[in-house]
Amino acid sequence: MVLELEQDNLQEIVSKHNNVVVQYSAGWCGNCRIMKPKFKKEASINEAITFVLVDAEKFPESRKMANVDNLPTFAAFTKGELKNQVQTNKYDVLKELIHEVTSN
Repeated sequence: MVLELEQDNLQEIVSKHNNVVVQYSAGWCGNCRIMKPKFKKEASINEAITFVLVDAEKFPESRKMANVDNLPTFAAFTKGELKNQVQTNKYDVLKELIHEVTSN
């Protein structure tokens, strides 16, 4: 399942779930659009992880949680803490980040 952030409350979601992977993106970002279906595919096969889409331009507090300065950025949170983040448009790199979360 993929949650799409509708308010600047990522901190609340991260604190409620043990494993969270976030895609930070923006409407103008072509690589973000390319990665979104891959992100959703991973969500469908990793049910123990909460996947969240965040519009980095609309939600600055959520963006600060992973020090996002380039898009797309993917961030992994475990037990409320930022575990790792990557700025990539490569599917393999996203899968590696997800593997980090599942290998707790």
